[in-house]
Amino acid sequence: MANITNNTIFDDVFRTMVEKMPDLAVPLINEIFGTTYPEDIEIIQRRNEHQTKQGEIITDSQLLIAEKIYHLECQSTQDSEMVVRMIEYDFSIGLETMEKEKGKYRMYLPHSSILYLRGNKETEKLTIEVVAPEGETWEYKVPAVYAGHYTKEEILEKRLFFLLPFYIMRYEKADLETGNQELNEMLEEYKEIEERLEKEFLETGKEKEYRDLIELIIRIADYILRKRKKARKGFGDVMGGKVLELESDRLIKQGLKQGMQQGRTEVIQIIKLLRQGMTIGETARKLQLSEEEVQQIWEETEG
Repeated sequence: MANITNNTIFDDVFRTMVEKMPDLAVPLINEIFGTTYPEDIEIIQRRNEHQTKQGEIITDSQLLIAEKIYHLECQSTQDSEMVVRMIEYDFSIGLETMEKEKGKYRMYLPHSSILYLRGNKETEKLTIEVVAPEGETWEYKVPAVYAGHYTKEEILEKRLFFLLPFYIMRYEKADLETGNQELNEMLEEYKEIEERLEKEFLETGKEKEYRDLIELIIRIADYILRKRKKARKGFGDVMGGKVLELESDRLIKQGLKQGMQQGRTEVIQIIKLLRQGMTIGETARKLQLSEEEVQQIWEETEG
């Protein structure tokens, strides 16, 4: 999994999911664009950085599915100029994929959408009216989807697991320290979420996918609940216990297989520090190991 910092945690979790778990984006794409792609459809990752003729670097998330390009962007807050950036991104993507058909160049714009992590509006279309020199006009439209619009039941029913790391954001302003009712409500929701993910992933042999998704859910929650100790502890008890159990068992087996001298505790420490954002070098120095040992453990357990 990619190293994630709090400064860009929402963007980083979003990109990590698109790049490392793109199959989770398929139900979301179906929801936004009315498609019916199966979750195991072939997905081709397109490069997420490119340079415009003006020299600007643009980052975006592009997936090629059934010969169509889907461009997804994530916004944690409202931004009235986002639609302006989207049309710039989409024209850049269109120019890169432009084809000559029957003697005439044809540019295909991607199927694009903005995912707003805050807010609970229904999906709306953001629009720019493009006016040609001759006076002809056409409307560039991009759907804006609000994660907060979807209830837990809708997310689970529609398999919109991609939204789960951001689900905790609807509790940002809730009284989770003295208001036991809101805290209990939140924990009950996450118990149901964890049970569903266990059924969908663990019981179907997808342990890594389960661990990775839970990890991202916990990372966002740790950030949102960073100043609320009671809520953070309760959340960790609900969502983290199964992951630690699975991870310990897996790392012990991996350590025995490799014949390592470090044993259970040290291997788990290495993985934990790296997942918290430490570099290979920092982790090696902290645990007084060689960088080669740390790198080997990381590659063989996470690769």
